[in-house]
Amino acid sequence: METIALRMYGKMDLRLEKFGLPDIKEDEILAEIISDTSCPSTYKEIVQGSEHPRVPKDIDKNPVIVGHEMAGIILKIGEKWKDKYKEGQKFTIQPALLYEKGPVGVLSAPGYSYKYLGGLATRVIIPNEVMEQDCLLIYEGDAFYKASLVEPLSCVVGAVNAQYHTKENSYEHIMGIKPGGKTAILGGAGPMGLAFLAYLIYGPQNPGLLIITDIDDSKLQRAVRAFPVDKIKEKGIDIRFINPTKDQSYKEVKYDDIFVLYPSPKLVEEADSLLDRDGCLNFFAGPTDHNFTACVNFYKVHYDKHHFVATSGGNANDMKIALDLIQKGIIDPSPMITHVGGLNVARDVLLNFPNIPGGKKLIYTHIKFPLSDIDDFERLSIEGPTELRDIYRDLYQIVKENNGWWCKEAEDYILKKGEKIDV
Repeated sequence: METIALRMYGKMDLRLEKFGLPDIKEDEILAEIISDTSCPSTYKEIVQGSEHPRVPKDIDKNPVIVGHEMAGIILKIGEKWKDKYKEGQKFTIQPALLYEKGPVGVLSAPGYSYKYLGGLATRVIIPNEVMEQDCLLIYEGDAFYKASLVEPLSCVVGAVNAQYHTKENSYEHIMGIKPGGKTAILGGAGPMGLAFLAYLIYGPQNPGLLIITDIDDSKLQRAVRAFPVDKIKEKGIDIRFINPTKDQSYKEVKYDDIFVLYPSPKLVEEADSLLDRDGCLNFFAGPTDHNFTACVNFYKVHYDKHHFVATSGGNANDMKIALDLIQKGIIDPSPMITHVGGLNVARDVLLNFPNIPGGKKLIYTHIKFPLSDIDDFERLSIEGPTELRDIYRDLYQIVKENNGWWCKEAEDYILKKGEKIDV
């Protein structure tokens, strides 16, 4: 069985290659990947190469397949797992494995550590430890790209679950955000910010006041379009979108819960100053600087019971919560997607990740297609490559009818019309 995959050989060394997969063992599963979405964590991985804690040291000789926000179809099942899984089932994977027998050790993860498993591939082999930890999750939703977005939403679920507050004269920790309290998402109008908004609005834990700040007006406008203020206020949530370069009113409030989504010392210090008594600050943004530091007011830690947590990813239970919310249609993650493309552009997307604006870049692994901004479909139907103009025209109409968001109909269309990938 052949596969086409984007493999990492070293720092910023990615190669799209065709190669053979071995026969699966009795405890493995052969699968087809249909979609994978971009993640800053993958960019951090390729910047560090073998110095990344989840990446093996010998990738120059045994490269790994990158991409961990994957969705696909089970093709063939080893004897050990035939009672639990069925051929033809759709799936996604929780990549945050904790298993001592993985290729790297306790930090092994699909998309980082495996020679034959990653999201940016046409076919993969899923090793035994993924199933052993119940991290191969069956998806019963309607579109593959939504299954790819289960993992990033699970990171949000994990972050909210990690928040905690206390009772006076008690050592009990009350987990989660303060119900009906004041919550701020700083630097939060990007794709992960949209995931936070969706979960805090439609999930089980809801604030009374929800503030979102971002210095990018286009991101704020997209967030407002995804979460109209009047509609959200009907749910009893006072939601406000603020550009701090123009409006400082959010600083007049003290918050029970703050999530910092951009790795800036200044933003961390600002969040620290905005915490209310017994407030909890979650440093969600993952820095690449090993010496990242910020000043914290320890007087308030001591006397006002300020709390600090940091989360990176979610666990299998967080993933199941996110999966349930998405496949039942309670949360629609579609606004997170701003660009689509084929496996042929995945390398350029990752190598130039910081320089490409917008939200999640959705890669369909079996097709060859330029990386395309969804908001640009109308122009591309006129000015794009001649052979693709009809496709862009049809995609524009499909997306337009879905309030401008990517959707299952668009996915079905591009998978049907897209040129098949080859190397």
